[in-house]
Amino acid sequence: MALLWRLGALLACLCAANAMTDPVIVTMPNEVVNITETSVRLSCNLTNPTSPVTGSHWEKDGKIIENSANTKPDTVIQYTISKADLQSGGVYYCVFLTSPKVNSSIEVKVLPHVKAYKHSEQGNENDKGVLTCTCHSYPLPTDWQWFKVIGDKKTLITNGTERYEVRSTPDKSILSIGELNIEKDAGDYECLATNEVGSSSDKIQLRVRSRLAALWPFLGIVAEVIILVTVIFIYEKRRKPDEITDDDDSGAAPLKSNAATNHKDQNVRQRNCN
Repeated sequence: MALLWRLGALLACLCAANAMTDPVIVTMPNEVVNITETSVRLSCNLTNPTSPVTGSHWEKDGKIIENSANTKPDTVIQYTISKADLQSGGVYYCVFLTSPKVNSSIEVKVLPHVKAYKHSEQGNENDKGVLTCTCHSYPLPTDWQWFKVIGDKKTLITNGTERYEVRSTPDKSILSIGELNIEKDAGDYECLATNEVGSSSDKIQLRVRSRLAALWPFLGIVAEVIILVTVIFIYEKRRKPDEITDDDDSGAAPLKSNAATNHKDQNVRQRNCN
């Protein structure tokens, strides 16, 4: 029994010794929550490396960040983000080239960046209207909301009420409006996304037009054709009497010429008889 106790104590000591010699990376800060889009400096400090450090670099989205690679045996490395915004938000890894290589992560969290798919949408009366907003910031939104905006007043649109349907995923939200009404549905809409950092929104203007509006271009073309045909008809109608007069005049001259010729022939005959 005493032997088993001693063996257990020995194993515990060995495990504690191994734990003390495992590499440790201290990150500073542990997490970045930035709402002002200012610059941020990330830092990693490696202690107790298992083998000599032959280099280091920083990664984001599984790719090595350009100009972050270092071949020096540094155990403290830093990386500066000039502006913590939509493009720079994400998970950063500091990587030390040891055997095996070791790394640690720092999350850079920013406000959601909401963008309307189109800032102006059109729909025909009684058709279905569809408005879309997207977000690609880190972290992705956990909640989406839609509002109808009239002046300074915003009215929350609840999914499933009246003719509204809201379908959302972390990176996209779609508002569908059934049987569009010119009086009720035309106007401004706002999509708002919220993540653990805060909220952001964008606006879309919805224009609803009458079904007859689609016929106006066709009716305009028909009217132009009718006017053109009428002008041509009137022109031809006025031109015909002048052409008839010209034809009569041109036909009279040959008759006069023929009469003169016949008179000359008669004179010649009379002379021959004499």
